Amino acid sequence: MPVAEGRLDGSGLEFLIAMREGRIPAPPMAVLMGFELDAVEHGRAVFAVTPEEFHYNPIGVVHGGLAATLIDSATGCAVHSTLERGVAYTSLEVKVNFARPITRETGRVVCEGTVVHRGRTIATAEARLTAEATGKLLAHGTATCLLMPG
Repeated sequence: MPVAEGRLDGSGLEFLIAMREGRIPAPPMAVLMGFELDAVEHGRAVFAVTPEEFHYNPIGVVHGGLAATLIDSATGCAVHSTLERGVAYTSLEVKVNFARPITRETGRVVCEGTVVHRGRTIATAEARLTAEATGKLLAHGTATCLLMPG
């Protein structure tokens, strides 16, 4: 997978900026789900998506997995943005709380992840998923990530 090949060549922030600018292709999961990396800076990452019918579950609303994946992506990339060259991470735990249903009528949703704590081997982050048009909270969550040599 071309996107993963250079992930340890520079800092995590450099890698994510290159992805946001299109110099590195988006990962397949982001393409599949329709995610956009709207912003990234040290300790912060913002993803967005416009819910479509293909995100729906059988009960007629967007599947909770969309919110969970956005939260995992935003928290993970917030942590990734703090990594030095040659350091990798993986999610150990993700906790998601759903606040409101999401439908196509919700419009574009934005998920902002921020690092809460960055240690030598463990980092924690939190994220809030809101409706862009109204600012209403749709879901929120936390993640714990393991940091390790690449």
